Amino acid sequence: MGKARKNRVRASRADPIARASKPPSDPELAKLRESKILPILKDLKNPEAKSRTQAAGAIANIVQDAKTRKLLLREQVVHIVLTETLTDNSIDSRAAGWEILKVLAEEEEADFCVHLYRLDILTAIEHAAKAILDTLTSTEPVFSKLTKAQQRIVWEISSSLLALLNLLGMAREEITTTIVANQTIVRFLFRLAASESTPQEIYEETLSCLTTLSEDNLELGQAMTNDQETRCYDVLLKLASGSGPRSVMACGVLHNVFSSLQWLDHSPGKDGACDAVLIGTLTRALEHVPSASAVANGNANQGAVVQLALEILASIGADLQETLEKGNRSQPKEEEWNGLEDKPEGDDAMDVDGASNAGDGNDEDKEDDEEDDDMDEDEEDDDDDIADLEADMEKVTGADDPFDSGDLDDLPTLGAFIQQAIPQLVRLSNIQIDGEENLAIQSNALTALNNIAWTVSCIDFSESENSNIYDAWYPAAKKIWVKAITPIVEADNADLDLATQIASLAWAIARSLGANVPLTPGQHRKFIALYQAAKNQPKPEEGKEVDPLQGLGVKCVGILGSLARDTAPIDLNREIGVFLITLLQSCEQDKTIPPADVVEAVNQIFDIYGDEATENDKEVFWKEGFHKHLEEFLPKLRALAKGIDKRAQGELRDKADEAVLNLVRFLKYKKTHAPKEGKQKKEERVLNEKAMAMR
Repeated sequence: MGKARKNRVRASRADPIARASKPPSDPELAKLRESKILPILKDLKNPEAKSRTQAAGAIANIVQDAKTRKLLLREQVVHIVLTETLTDNSIDSRAAGWEILKVLAEEEEADFCVHLYRLDILTAIEHAAKAILDTLTSTEPVFSKLTKAQQRIVWEISSSLLALLNLLGMAREEITTTIVANQTIVRFLFRLAASESTPQEIYEETLSCLTTLSEDNLELGQAMTNDQETRCYDVLLKLASGSGPRSVMACGVLHNVFSSLQWLDHSPGKDGACDAVLIGTLTRALEHVPSASAVANGNANQGAVVQLALEILASIGADLQETLEKGNRSQPKEEEWNGLEDKPEGDDAMDVDGASNAGDGNDEDKEDDEEDDDMDEDEEDDDDDIADLEADMEKVTGADDPFDSGDLDDLPTLGAFIQQAIPQLVRLSNIQIDGEENLAIQSNALTALNNIAWTVSCIDFSESENSNIYDAWYPAAKKIWVKAITPIVEADNADLDLATQIASLAWAIARSLGANVPLTPGQHRKFIALYQAAKNQPKPEEGKEVDPLQGLGVKCVGILGSLARDTAPIDLNREIGVFLITLLQSCEQDKTIPPADVVEAVNQIFDIYGDEATENDKEVFWKEGFHKHLEEFLPKLRALAKGIDKRAQGELRDKADEAVLNLVRFLKYKKTHAPKEGKQKKEERVLNEKAMAMR
């Protein structure tokens, strides 16, 4: 017989937030807790307003110290501030409470902001923002009647709210959405941004907050442009045509708004608004870069303005890709070699997944035999197959249409970038490095140049409608190569971070100019040497995610391949071609060669020698025996692809599998289109073969 079940009485659950914390085990921290933390928290709850205010102010002053901050958090200071300090009758106490939360958010990780959000911090912010709005916008001159000390407290609370909103917005997209949906908070931000009476520091914090919240945020963009109460958008647009820190920061907000609303070159917004109207102001901000001595003497703000302008220009340069794509002016060159079209039937069919997945060894041997049979039967292909192959190669290489002259009236942002921003960016890329500030400026300038160069490199210049872009870009690209890339490359700088930036920029320029790159004699060997240096780079720290396709070695291979294309001199093409083939042959023995470098080298060979009509095809590819070397390399490439973990490096594995597929078809195509022997050479070969047989 079963036992009777006793009734259970559930004990009331204690409030986990209000629960007293245990003393720390560290004697030093335990002493600090007893002598400083507990007394000050006790005063924070004191019935006397003066004691509470003094305690809140004291905590705001000491919370930046790491040990003190951790102890305060252990003692539930956030709970106390949210439930008691922010609702205190004393405005001084409330101001100190907001300062405490601001410093905690600044010093702690982003998870702390998520924690605040879950504690409903936005409701408290809304309440405080409404109180400030009422003070600033009252029909009666409430704010002007306040004493200077009281006005200062209003601005101090505003500063804390802005900092918190900024940090909350950066922590999680969900939080940004909730902030933007709160009309009181949005009105608070628009009012501060549109008011001439907002102090400079508060104004900059407001624009910084709006910049964070407006990124990829259609709702905020629409709210700003539709706002008739403060006319914040009109104020910022006017401000963006001026100069100084406010103007640069206004450009940052407007760039985000234009992007979110899709106000692009081919679809501008109010009064033709698009990023083109911002570039002049941003470029002017680059004209005055402070020296290291000026920064040391307190002129660091100008350096910060320059860096912000560079960051905005870099963002505009990257976003131009979308403008070109939506205007049907761009065809990403990553798709330039997609392999010959996959035929589901016939001799050209190949199962990439089957080729790249480990299985029965007999199956692999059978697969290899079948591919070898395909290679042997190439000469028996009928005319239709050859026509298909030629059509595939035409899609890959594109036509050589002549360029027409033209201007960039239909692409004003690109035109403004080329004409106004690039000269200043090139100058800053060679800035004299006399301090950390200028080092950061150089890096940001190279990033901006890199973004615009890669955007342009994705334009299909084989289309005659893009000839005007090439005509405008060519002199600018030459200047970037001569003034920005060459000095750093020739200097043999040991800074691999800088070398990686320069290599990325050089690759983008080489992609768009090809054989028209203004190389100095032997300059390509600098990139070969840089590749060798890249192999000796220290391995990334454990746990640090690194994209293998963005490595310095991959970039060097990409540069060299781009320099060897089209009408490149035969000697240059031969030297680069031999380098690439040698790299492929060495990858099995030389374990310092990353798989990504090998895959990129194979793809570059496709692009260099895909067109049998070029002189380099006959004089280099066939005379140097590249076809035979690639046939011998095919099994190695297949093994390399199989050795890449799909789960850890999925994109690289996909590209390696694609390279295997394309190499099989590339070899078949090249063999079909091999140069024909002359009659005399053929007779000599036949006689030699007969002589060998008689022996």
